Amino acid sequence: MQRKRIFFLASFVFSILILAACAGPAGPEGPPGPAGPPGPEGPQGPPGEIGPAGPQGEQGPGALGPEFVGATTCGGCHPEIFETFMGSGHPWISNQVLDNQPPEYPLTEVSQPPDGYTWDDILYVVGGYNWKARFVDQDGYLITDVPAQYNLANENIDTDAEWVEYQAGEENLPYDCGACHTTGYSPRGAQDDLPGLVGTWSENGVQCEACHGPGSQHVNNPQGVQMIINRDAEQCAQCHLRGNPEDVDINDGFIQHHDQYGEFTQSKHRILDCVLCHDPHNGVAQLREADEVATRTQCGDCHFEQAKLVNHMPIASCVDCHMPYMIQSAAADAERYTGDIRTHLVAIDAEQIEQFDEGDNPLTYQISLNFACRQCHSEGGRASLRTDEELIALATMMHEQIPVVEETPQPEDTEG
Repeated sequence: MQRKRIFFLASFVFSILILAACAGPAGPEGPPGPAGPPGPEGPQGPPGEIGPAGPQGEQGPGALGPEFVGATTCGGCHPEIFETFMGSGHPWISNQVLDNQPPEYPLTEVSQPPDGYTWDDILYVVGGYNWKARFVDQDGYLITDVPAQYNLANENIDTDAEWVEYQAGEENLPYDCGACHTTGYSPRGAQDDLPGLVGTWSENGVQCEACHGPGSQHVNNPQGVQMIINRDAEQCAQCHLRGNPEDVDINDGFIQHHDQYGEFTQSKHRILDCVLCHDPHNGVAQLREADEVATRTQCGDCHFEQAKLVNHMPIASCVDCHMPYMIQSAAADAERYTGDIRTHLVAIDAEQIEQFDEGDNPLTYQISLNFACRQCHSEGGRASLRTDEELIALATMMHEQIPVVEETPQPEDTEG
C-alpha cells in the first residue's frame, strides 16, 4: 500500500515536469484587474522645505477695531440731535473749501479770503463761526503774509468786522491744530500728503465721533455696541485747555480762549462737570441767537438764597458780575475790561481792583472789580463811572447782603 502511494506521487511529479518542458511561449499580458483595497498607511517622512508665502487675504470685519463713519451717518438714527448739533460751533471749527466757494455757516458769514487771495487759493477755513476765521493755503500752511485773521463783528464790544495780523512774518507756518479742530485725528503722517498739514484725520471739524469715538461697530450692532458717553469735565479739557491747568494763559490783559478749562479749575465750581450747565449738542451762541436760555442750569437753581437778594435786575444779571467777559478769542476792549467770551472764575474779590500785573501775571484768581464792575461802570458804559473807592464800597455793601449760614445753637446742658 505504501509503495503504491509513492509510485503515484512520483508519476504525478514526472507528468508535471514533462508538461512544463513541453509548454509554449507566454501569451500577451492581460488587462489589469480592479484595484484592491488600500494598504495600511506607512510612517510619515521627514518635513520638506518651507514654500514661498501666498498672497495676503482680505481683512476680516472688525479686525482693526471700530472705524469712523462720519456725522451724517450718526444723523441717520439721531436726526434731532444731529440737527441741533449742526447749529452749534463745534462742527464748524475747521472747514474745507469746496468748488471754490466759502463755507456756509449757521449764524455768520465769511464772504472773502485774505487780501490778494481767491477761494481757489484756500484749502481750509479755520473757524468762522461767531468769532474769527483763519485760512490755510493749498500746501497746508496757515496764511501769514497779509492780515489773515478775520474778526467778525461783535455787538458786545461794539466792533465791526475787520482783518488783523496773524503771526505776521512767519513763513510756512504749519497747520498743526488738527487735534482740536478735526475728528479722528492722528499725529502721524500728513493729510493728503501736503507739506504744511501735520497729522491725518477722518473728518473736518469737531463732529460726533470726536467725543463719542468711532462708530462703525455701533452702526452695525446698535443694541450690542454702545458709544462712549463721558460726562467728565476732563473730556472737554482735551481741547479747552492749553498746557498746565494751573497756569492760565493770559495775553494783553485777557485770558485766552483756548484756556477755558484752566481758568475754570481756579474757581470754586471746579468740582462740577461742564455738562451740568452746558448741553454739549447745543452751543451758547446758537441759543442766544434763538433768544433762548443759554445754559441748562441757572445760577438760582443752586444759589437760590443769593438770587433772592439780587437788586440789579433787570439792569444786570448774576453772570454780568460773576462771569464777566474776561476771555479773548478774537477782539477785546481793554479800556472797558471786556473780552468776547465769559469767564468761569465766578468768585469776586471785593477789595481787589486790578486783575493782572503789567507782565500778565494774575494778582488774584478771583474776579477783580475792574472786570466785575467796569464792564458797565466805565466811560461810555451802561452804568455811571465809579472811582476805585466807590467800587470797593459798593462791592462791600453787596457782599454784606449775602446770607450767611449760621451754626444752629445747641441747648445748654441741664441737670435733671
